[in-house]
Amino acid sequence: MKLMKTGDSVTLNSDLSEMNDDDEIQWRFGYKNTLIAEINKRADNMTIYDDVLDGRFRDRLKLDNKTGSLTITDLRTEHTGLYELERKRLGKSFSLFIIDEISTKKGDSVTINSDLTEIMDNKIQWRFGNENTLIAEINKQTDSMTVYDDVLDGRFRDRLKLNNQTGSLTITNITMKHPGLYELHINNKKKRFLLAVYDEISVKEGDSLTINSGRTEITKSESIGWLYMNEITFIAKTYAWVKNSPVYDDVLDGRFRNRLKLNKQTGSLTIKNITTQHAGRYVLMINRGQIIRLLRAFRVSVYGE
Repeated sequence: MKLMKTGDSVTLNSDLSEMNDDDEIQWRFGYKNTLIAEINKRADNMTIYDDVLDGRFRDRLKLDNKTGSLTITDLRTEHTGLYELERKRLGKSFSLFIIDEISTKKGDSVTINSDLTEIMDNKIQWRFGNENTLIAEINKQTDSMTVYDDVLDGRFRDRLKLNNQTGSLTITNITMKHPGLYELHINNKKKRFLLAVYDEISVKEGDSLTINSGRTEITKSESIGWLYMNEITFIAKTYAWVKNSPVYDDVLDGRFRNRLKLNKQTGSLTIKNITTQHAGRYVLMINRGQIIRLLRAFRVSVYGE
């Protein structure tokens, strides 16, 4: 899985150094397996279908005629999904997830902006979490505005405020029950926001730090990943069904090299001999199939002697 920020560019590599003269490859997107780009070397033809799916890929796709790799520029949340490369009965898949991160701390208020100056559509909805629970909506046709703050055991009770003009959502007095994925639905379009509520951790340079997952064990259907959110990069993952869990300590110029230890049972992460280069935001996420959920978030500061 590739995790990217909105506005970034990403290249999905075919892993080919050069296509054969009789090669044909196709790039497809989403559960409908929509064709978005293809190369036919025999016919010396390269085509990009960037007007499909309501034009969400318009002027964003670049195809390497030599290798077949696909680049997507100026990413938006609607580009989240499964990308498949098909080539002579051989395939390769990429799961791409694009987020807008919003960070806050317990007790604060946060406004998730719709980026609308005025609601022109008939209806907008705000949904939360794995269950995609409806928590607020505006229906211009019936001139109604509703917040459903008693759902999910009442965790949003008396905390939601909806702007009737723009549709932006404010959550007040944030607690650890409120982090996760928020979705804004405007007609058939979606925007996703990752709300992270950070616990503050301070550690002395040269010490070891264990960031607890809060779990006693990882179930067989789960995978857990630690993200260094300053640059949205996975630094460790653990899978209940894999004996040796990988740590990616060579990423980010090797700043984590030989410093990471991952507890394969609980998913807790230890950073040894910590330096100021390791200060920043860390997020623990859980993955069940295509469902991604934020578990915990930490802001680590590192001080000298």
